[in-house]
Amino acid sequence: MIITKTPFRISFCGGGSDMADFYREHGGCVLSTTINRYMYLTIHPYFDEQKTALKYSQNEIVDHINDIQHSIFHCVLNDKKISGVEISSTADVPSGTGLGSSSSFTVGLLHILSCYKGKYLSKSALAKEACEVEIDKLGAPIGKQDQYAAAFGGLNFIRFHKDDSVSVEPVIMKGKTLAELQDNLVMFYTGLTHDANKILAKQKKNIAEKEEKRRSLLRMCELAESMKMALEDNDIRNFGKILNEGWMKKRELAGSITSPFIDELYDTALRNGATGGKLLGAGGGGFLLFCCPKEKQAMLREKLRLKQFPFKFEHDGSSVVYIGDKYWEDV
Repeated sequence: MIITKTPFRISFCGGGSDMADFYREHGGCVLSTTINRYMYLTIHPYFDEQKTALKYSQNEIVDHINDIQHSIFHCVLNDKKISGVEISSTADVPSGTGLGSSSSFTVGLLHILSCYKGKYLSKSALAKEACEVEIDKLGAPIGKQDQYAAAFGGLNFIRFHKDDSVSVEPVIMKGKTLAELQDNLVMFYTGLTHDANKILAKQKKNIAEKEEKRRSLLRMCELAESMKMALEDNDIRNFGKILNEGWMKKRELAGSITSPFIDELYDTALRNGATGGKLLGAGGGGFLLFCCPKEKQAMLREKLRLKQFPFKFEHDGSSVVYIGDKYWEDV
């Protein structure tokens, strides 16, 4: 048996500039971090080598991998020509909550299958292939940030270049600053999930057709640059303010990104200690992230009355956590 774990991510600023229609013209950038919440995958030979078994939110046992219903499993297992295995996935966080679960799954799946075949993939190659699967082969209306965040891990400034290349730059700061930043960030679950693809498809259309939407996204990239420079200067005094302006700009990209319910929660947070925040992911539901001084977080929790989701920053990215001895005996 082989087991991999692949982290989920929090995107602070710049989301949307990782879509090809935008970055091929303007370039794009995102500031994000991975957190200690994971997608776990396991693989081992299935006892009936003529069948393939998959366990996720549903169970599939098929005679031929062409019959697989799960789109990512279907695409990747057919590409790799791997059958006769049992693969299970388990996640710390449900899908549709804005933490990049789909891309974490894709990265983790590609990672575990490369290990199963005895091949090494660099973090860059892993992220690039995950983008090819989700965007090019499956046609998802998404960008590239989630795949690179999940593969590399850590607090990074990710640039999306006009020639389709991607560079990942770790944000360097003092340990004390990093700890203070983490202490000032709190996350709450809204109780809502969303269909990210529908929201992103609308956002993508708006950016392609409307100049004011592109201007909003250009400003979001400027804010991401400012946030990066502030952290590297060990200055987090304006982190919440930048986070807030980024959220205000993101809301302009598509009407479905927010809702009256989410806006009310956000306004309540700003009145009760938060200096800024955002809804994570494509929008519409999932997790609200706030920057709030530690001494005011109890009041924030009391007023929001939402389930808090504790987390810590993560630095490893997608990793192999177990390879059984029997696997090596059989290959």
